Amino acid sequence: MNHMYNLAIIGAGPAGIATAVESYLQGIRDIILLEKDQNHNSTIRKYYKDNKRVDKDWKGQKVELDGRIYFVDGTKESTLDFFDEILAHHSVELKTHTEVQKIEKRDGYFEVFVAGGSVNAKYVVVTIGRMGKPNKPDYKIPLEIKNKVGFTLDGCAGGERVLVVGGGDSAIEYAVDLSGKNEVAICYRRETFRRANPTNQRDIANAIIHKEVEAILGVDIVSLENEDASVKVNFDTIEPRVYDRVIYAIGGTTPSAFLASSGIKEEDGKPVHDANYETNIEGLFVAGDITQESGGSIALGLNHGYAIACHIQDKRAI
Repeated sequence: MNHMYNLAIIGAGPAGIATAVESYLQGIRDIILLEKDQNHNSTIRKYYKDNKRVDKDWKGQKVELDGRIYFVDGTKESTLDFFDEILAHHSVELKTHTEVQKIEKRDGYFEVFVAGGSVNAKYVVVTIGRMGKPNKPDYKIPLEIKNKVGFTLDGCAGGERVLVVGGGDSAIEYAVDLSGKNEVAICYRRETFRRANPTNQRDIANAIIHKEVEAILGVDIVSLENEDASVKVNFDTIEPRVYDRVIYAIGGTTPSAFLASSGIKEEDGKPVHDANYETNIEGLFVAGDITQESGGSIALGLNHGYAIACHIQDKRAI
């Protein structure tokens, strides 16, 4: 029989860490945090550029923090340091390189299946972020150029012709950041960058005015082709162009297959839950990006963790 944890949390992002720490502060012990990557907050590590601003009030959305984790504005680096510190000061077991395959409810507990075994827990919280499954284009990416097409800045060097695809904050930040050492264009299917925060809207406008970034707006990509180990991009309304690298920054999606395999119901692309973030399966909760319309708010994720911790402690007291 596997060891029985009081609480297993899937995903070590802000919501997952908050659930663990707030539960510990509520008096719950024997908590395990399961993370498929090599460290906590993999989305911040992979998709945030160095020194990126990280605001508590994401996109200007004012959020009052409910719990005992005091999070303030900072940068990518200070945010990672912050979560390092709060994990170090609370007795939470962080198990990395552990990808969860599905969850099954047993008689009075849950079995969480991972590669090579399983973990048993009385309560389970799923805090998998949307960027754990980044959106990909509908068209196929030819095998010969897959190493030239990515979803982060990994592999980017200097002196390349780079096309960034997307119109949100990450796409703009990638384009502006790369423009210092590369010839950069940004392609977005809409005519403006209205989804982005005001700072990024200003930055991309300045980069376009000063011809540091070429804007290809109101245009869709229909396919990619290999052209002498470079990427030929075919558009719907303009002539094809060739780039050394293409980076997609078009958001992420809810991990629907995983939720379905665990019996969690979905509506309108989000898992169904009550006011305490408990799903249709008693004792099984969801928190963080997958519960939000657009995702991304660290402060909301922290509040989800606090609410879940309080509710679990109340259930344990009955």
